Amino acid sequence: MRHVMSPLDFSVEEVDRILDLAADIKANPEKYAHACEGKKLATLFYEPSTRTRLSFEAAMLNLGGRVLGFSSADSSSASKGESVADTIRIISCYADICAMRHPKEGAPLVASMHSSIPVINAGDGGHQHPTQTLTDLMTIRSEKGRLDNFTIGLCGDLKFGRTVHSLIKALIRYPNIKFVLISPDELRLPDYIRDDVLVRNHQQFEEVVRLEDALPQLDLLYMTRVQKERFFNEEDYVRMKDFYILDKAKLALAKPDMQILHPLPRVNEIEPEVDDDPRAIYFKQAQYGVYVRMALILTLLEVEVC
Repeated sequence: MRHVMSPLDFSVEEVDRILDLAADIKANPEKYAHACEGKKLATLFYEPSTRTRLSFEAAMLNLGGRVLGFSSADSSSASKGESVADTIRIISCYADICAMRHPKEGAPLVASMHSSIPVINAGDGGHQHPTQTLTDLMTIRSEKGRLDNFTIGLCGDLKFGRTVHSLIKALIRYPNIKFVLISPDELRLPDYIRDDVLVRNHQQFEEVVRLEDALPQLDLLYMTRVQKERFFNEEDYVRMKDFYILDKAKLALAKPDMQILHPLPRVNEIEPEVDDDPRAIYFKQAQYGVYVRMALILTLLEVEVC
């Protein structure tokens, strides 16, 4: 039995196999329509989510399986004080695999230590988000045709953005990737990512404040929202939330083939006028997430489809 807490839980070769499987699912969905008949996925979401929770549920339903779970801590026994360890022991009696999102870093890891079914970390605080990272990798590989030799700009909340932290850790394993870290000083990448991941691995990176200064050199732009739920006070959030807004005027500075990703939800950091630009692929990215999660479920349940 295997759990997924971090994108680094898989080797590069294993990631390639998952992405290959996801691509085959995308091309041949009917081939996988009954692969998980009789199997159940539990979605344990202790904080709000639209894309991650529903894409996990869509993934299992597309595989012919069933879904059970809860969408907030208030609708579970956590509201009565039940521990994560006890919850997963109970869920292990009801389901074959579990996806857990929790505001506390490390909670899915605790669950995995007490679980008799595979546990997938669906996001824990500002820490990790491995299935979003796999989604990002599939999006880049599918749209760019490669996972190496490009410059990627990471823009917005780099301090609390778990999607950014996970993506950096995953991409440093591929050759000739340059990172441009675009953020205000208050939301800079944490030292433990900058020093322990980028510097220690001799990775190319630069830090800039102005998005306009970075755009001309980018092959990919990964936008993120400023996350209100990670701030301790409203005043700091209000001051930061409009720091970056991508619009058509700024896009005129970018390469014609630069592509824009966003883990979503967006608030106002990408103007709706950008949606029609062929470089905007964030809604495609959300669709790729379903295929990736289907591939991951099959892999963890060791289901082979001929």
